[in-house]
Amino acid sequence: MATIIFSASTAIIALAICTAIYLSISKADPGNITMQKLADAISDGAMAFISREYRTLAIFAMVLASLLWIFIGSWTAICFAIGATFSATAGYIGMKAATLGNVRTTSAAMEGLGPALKIAFRSGAVMGLAVVGLGLLGLTSLLFIGMNTIGLDAIILSLFGFSFGASTISLFSRIGGGIYTKAADVGADIVGKLENKIPEDDPRNPATIADNVGDNVGDIAGMGADLYSSYVGSMIAAMALGLMMTVDRESYIFFPIALSGIGIIASLTGMLLVRAIDENSLQKALRNSFLFSVLIVMVTSWKLSDIFFGEPTLFWVVLAGLLAGVIISLSTEYYTSSHFKPVKKLAKASETGAATNIIEGLGLGFISTAIPMLVIIAVAFTSYMLIGYYGIAISAVAMLSTLGISLSIDAYGPVADNAGGIAEMAALPVEVRQRTDALDAAGNMTAAIGKGFAIGSAALTGLAFFSAFSTRAQLEVISLLNIEVLTGVFLGVLMPFIFTSLTMSAVSRAAFDMIEEVRRQFREMPGILTGEMTPDYRRCVDISTIGALKQMVLPGLLIIVPPIMVGLFLGPEALGGMIIGALGTAMLLGIALSNAGGAWDNAKKYIEAGHHGGKNSEAHGASIIGDTVGDPAKDTSGPSLNILIKLMSIVALTLLPLFL
Repeated sequence: MATIIFSASTAIIALAICTAIYLSISKADPGNITMQKLADAISDGAMAFISREYRTLAIFAMVLASLLWIFIGSWTAICFAIGATFSATAGYIGMKAATLGNVRTTSAAMEGLGPALKIAFRSGAVMGLAVVGLGLLGLTSLLFIGMNTIGLDAIILSLFGFSFGASTISLFSRIGGGIYTKAADVGADIVGKLENKIPEDDPRNPATIADNVGDNVGDIAGMGADLYSSYVGSMIAAMALGLMMTVDRESYIFFPIALSGIGIIASLTGMLLVRAIDENSLQKALRNSFLFSVLIVMVTSWKLSDIFFGEPTLFWVVLAGLLAGVIISLSTEYYTSSHFKPVKKLAKASETGAATNIIEGLGLGFISTAIPMLVIIAVAFTSYMLIGYYGIAISAVAMLSTLGISLSIDAYGPVADNAGGIAEMAALPVEVRQRTDALDAAGNMTAAIGKGFAIGSAALTGLAFFSAFSTRAQLEVISLLNIEVLTGVFLGVLMPFIFTSLTMSAVSRAAFDMIEEVRRQFREMPGILTGEMTPDYRRCVDISTIGALKQMVLPGLLIIVPPIMVGLFLGPEALGGMIIGALGTAMLLGIALSNAGGAWDNAKKYIEAGHHGGKNSEAHGASIIGDTVGDPAKDTSGPSLNILIKLMSIVALTLLPLFL
């Protein structure tokens, strides 16, 4: 009970600070009338999309909750509904803060880089604190209520429904948001930058408002819901494995909750370090705040392990998980930052055309999978040798314990991107755009790192779920000599490729409509390009909204339905094989797509900074094409694959009673 009170208290503190930060942002200067009108258009578009998306998801969630009530149990269904609601709420809060903070970041940039960073980071911090606060408060509240009604064992098993609900919302938020943002981005780049040679975020481009809206619905609401599901999922998997321990069972069950509570305190402390004087100190300030939070968790986990178990064994598992997060983040930075050789080499390849740019980018993406995969292997092996499958789950909890700060840094990126767009569209002084560009450049880096962190944490969470699944199903051996298991493995390997095809094609179809619409407006209203007419921004917003909602359904069903069919017709052992096949393939494919896309984006920005001929050179044109290919890879298909890993596993775990 003391652990629940402590962890719930840290969650309440996080939500209280989240509220205070939101109110402080709302009081900041929103700039002139033109800036406010642009910000209102972005906010209205984002809210219109998420409202329509959530209405669609509410129907789907209610159907799933009803089926769970009938076939699994009322408590699982209730937990599912609460998990889905909290996940959607976290994404909504984050997006509200982002659309509030973007124009205020632009306004603050008139004063200097430091004030602009302060607003942008605080806007992202609302997202980070809302996710960890709602995640931990939701789990501790359900634990407290369940322990006093149906008992500890029953409530922990029912919490699989909580994770199922959170993962379901994250899936459609990530896919829908990703399709939306990349349809707009690709349309704006191809017709605006390539065909008409106008700058990014130019107010003459009809797709520019939709593009800025997409940053919020994809990289804020989608990413928030995604990492919310990882955060709560890792804790639930660890508690479920702790439930099966024969000695010190309650210590094993409540340790992950306490560790996450410490992580919130560490994240709040790290946030105090985010300050920057000039452009060169931006990335350093963000990185140091994250590393400081990691250090706090690392130090305190030694004492926490001693309190719970009287020995430091769990400390080494926590250390492994924390180091995994740091190494994967640094690896992602190396392969996607223009400060390092891979992206510079990619930019150089643009001098000989789009073909060599794309070839080099694909090679970069594939080789970038090596370090994260080796890290996950090392962490899983070390953790298992120390304390079995429970150790793997705790390493996932440890990696995500500092999510409050890491997600804040990640969510800061889209706010900075929007701020730059508003500065461009409002025709603000050059020095303002230079400051927002500096924020945006750092934001691109944090976004790429965030995607690598999300995929790495999803892999460990997926392994934790698989461990819980195999333990609950009493699968001591999954034999590849069994043809049913082999069938499951091959189906699991196949699914990420079909899923990627569906999501990439969805972006292509939605982008086609966007491109045609932008071309139509330029053709039928020539006064747009001369600045004499205002583009029809709302029409482009509607195209992205309709395209995203229409195209997100099939990829979502692909993740949920096949595991159920395999479990029903081939059994738990084959389903276990399917999960492992999908986990390994999805992780590698997700990292390759995300890192290649991030590298293509930053190679383009490296050229735009004056290298290899600068803007409007042949190398620049080639890099724009590479970036356009990379857009759906890094913002739709790649990030969505980590949800495939988690959702397949939690579907199998929640519905296991039906398969036995």
